[in-house]
Amino acid sequence: MTSVLITGFTGQVGSQLADFLLENTSYDVVGMMRWQEPMDNIYHLTKRINDKDRIEVAYADLNDYTSLFSLISDKKPKFIFHLAAQSFPRTSFDIPVETLQTNIIGTANLLECVRKLKDSDGYDPVVHVCSSSEVYGRAKVGQALNEETQFHGASPYSISKIGTDYLGQFYGEAYGIKTFVTRMGTHTGPRRSDVFFESTVAKQIALIEAGLQEPEIKVGNLASVRTFQDARDAVRAYYLLAEESAKGKVPKGEAFNIAGEEAFKLPEVIDLLLSFSSRTDITVKTDTDRLRPIDADYQMFDNSKIKSFIDWKPEIQTRDMFNDLLNHWRKEISSGRIPLSR
Repeated sequence: MTSVLITGFTGQVGSQLADFLLENTSYDVVGMMRWQEPMDNIYHLTKRINDKDRIEVAYADLNDYTSLFSLISDKKPKFIFHLAAQSFPRTSFDIPVETLQTNIIGTANLLECVRKLKDSDGYDPVVHVCSSSEVYGRAKVGQALNEETQFHGASPYSISKIGTDYLGQFYGEAYGIKTFVTRMGTHTGPRRSDVFFESTVAKQIALIEAGLQEPEIKVGNLASVRTFQDARDAVRAYYLLAEESAKGKVPKGEAFNIAGEEAFKLPEVIDLLLSFSSRTDITVKTDTDRLRPIDADYQMFDNSKIKSFIDWKPEIQTRDMFNDLLNHWRKEISSGRIPLSR
């Protein structure tokens, strides 16, 4: 049976990808995680994991080459979706070295495992390397970012993803590994971590509605303009690109933007989320602790390249996506899982 390895399995996107593959393919799924990771996003899959129903958990760490090599050499997955990362731009200012270590060296460890197995016994999987739209950093207002746009590191996270991006391209071009790289724009929906802007706003609204927070939303920089897309749309693009890569229809090391197509100023996102609430007394306050030293203030994308390779476009409406996000936090809080105020 064909198997798929997902690194970062317990995250929003990794868990959504597992859901998509189980529902839409016959592939077996191997979800890589560290033993101490929170399982909030995969509790709905634990019965299938326990029953060995097309999905299993494998323990490894990007920063532990031996564990990675053991996992990949044992499972030999046809597809590797490398989504694991220290993924929070704001946090990367506090832990820059860990961010660089995990995202750059961790990716190199993974690709080195594949390279050595390819050389020794011809193992030749498709490897999806997840980069980020943050590689473009601060863009000129009005500029539609395409795959040829110059990189500009705007955070330790951004710099780490530039390294990740180049590694994905290099291992494809230099060693013939079937890599492709994706640079996903801002993505959200259910299971989005509360450290990200739109999710922390939705979380705070849900806390206010539950009487667990004063009617004041704390935010950071609101001067940003960006697109949003649902992660459930993005994982469909990941799958389609992987299938085309397996057929040899995607050049090795090729990079693709994947982004929403509707721009929002961040205050508009707040207004939209507030429109789903019956509370009319909620105010917004800037919290200096939430500000970054430098920000990616403008991000609009050109999706034409990916559309020339696969039949894809965002399908989930933005309004539905944000409503699903707010309902996710309402459900979490009503279940007694009270999130931190951050």
